[in-house]
Amino acid sequence: MAFEGLAERLQAVMQKLRGKGKVTEADVKEAMREVRLALLEADVNFKVVKSFVNRVKERAIGQEVLQSLTPGQQVIKVVNEELTELMGGEQSKLAKSNRPPTVIMMVGLQGAGKTTTTGKLARFLTKQNHRPLLVAGDVYRPAAIRQLQVLGEQLETPVFSLGDKEDPVKIAEQGIAHAKENNHDYVIIDTAGRLHIDESMMDELKAIREKVSPDEILLVVDAMTGQDAVNVAESFNNEMGLTGVVLTKLDGDTRGGAALSVKAVTDCPIKFVGMGEKTDALEPFFPDRMASRILGMGDVLTLIEKAQQAVDAEKAKDLERKMRTQTFTLEDFLDQLQQVRKMGPLEDMLTMLPGAGQLKGLKNFKVDEKQIGRVEAIIQSMTQQEKLHPEIINASRRKRIANGSGTTVQDVNRLLKQFEDMKKMMKQFSSMTQKAKKKKRGGFRFPFMS
Repeated sequence: MAFEGLAERLQAVMQKLRGKGKVTEADVKEAMREVRLALLEADVNFKVVKSFVNRVKERAIGQEVLQSLTPGQQVIKVVNEELTELMGGEQSKLAKSNRPPTVIMMVGLQGAGKTTTTGKLARFLTKQNHRPLLVAGDVYRPAAIRQLQVLGEQLETPVFSLGDKEDPVKIAEQGIAHAKENNHDYVIIDTAGRLHIDESMMDELKAIREKVSPDEILLVVDAMTGQDAVNVAESFNNEMGLTGVVLTKLDGDTRGGAALSVKAVTDCPIKFVGMGEKTDALEPFFPDRMASRILGMGDVLTLIEKAQQAVDAEKAKDLERKMRTQTFTLEDFLDQLQQVRKMGPLEDMLTMLPGAGQLKGLKNFKVDEKQIGRVEAIIQSMTQQEKLHPEIINASRRKRIANGSGTTVQDVNRLLKQFEDMKKMMKQFSSMTQKAKKKKRGGFRFPFMS
């Protein structure tokens, strides 16, 4: 989970401050010592740590904080604001050319996930109603062009290629001409990477840059490499003049050193983060939301956005009606389960809830995806009649369902028991919802989660 170790340490420090009715200068200095250690252990650049701690300390020891009615909360507010500023302050959006197509040049070392990220970016743009064209400019790595073509087929996004014998500069130039002829408003050029930065690599990238004048030059780096990622970003920025960074594998980076150091060291904003292997697992980077998550304040905006993307509004209304009228079926439950899974790992979503870090048991909470898969298999093995009327499922039917889903009769029994318990709970929930609606109408409705 992203920033797991750092978040745990910082939240413990903030919790100590939150409980104090009065905060002294000594309290602030002690807290900053712990914050400094936490950041250094998270592999944050030591110069960045020093500067960050000094800024927080200077503000936190001021009259505005120590003489306020809630000094502990004020210190936390200062830490949150400085952490947000450290990561860029505000979201840095993709550039958009006044004369389409907008040209994006993807650069980076081999192994960082550059080609995969190129495909993910195309998916992101397609969802924003754009028409991207992928250009296969990596003529050196075996099967790099084929990898991009396969991604393009999966995403239904066209890929321009001249094979692996042509000059990458020519490929980029002709790719843009092709985009203009076919009304593509974005061109994403996948360039060649190396195992390390060398002169010939940079010369080729500079030649492409000079020829096509890209609107964006995005560096793709592996967040899990920590300070190495920052060093790579600094080198590329000095040579190429980057406009943004994409951090991949952030979901597996428990420390967070790269995310907290890149902007401060290179002055180059983090524009996107990779949060998984699926083609839609690329998210815009919001410094303020990430700071809130690190400090245990949650990230409700991202949670709502994920829900809005995954949930069918008409189905949500229909579900609400079924909950009110007690006509919720196993088929509805399966549909809701599949919609919730689209939002991503459940344990990641729970970290977006304010105060979730303080809940006992949540730290080691893991959702067994295999168990969810078994539930889906059991329901899918039922007849339509059984899904609508689970009360008809007798012993012989349970055995047939178990055999059909590759599970046991005990698994089937457990699911049916849980479903009955859930319906009872929904009956109570429905009456509470009706009372609440009388007080206040409207608001976003989340899909049912059990």
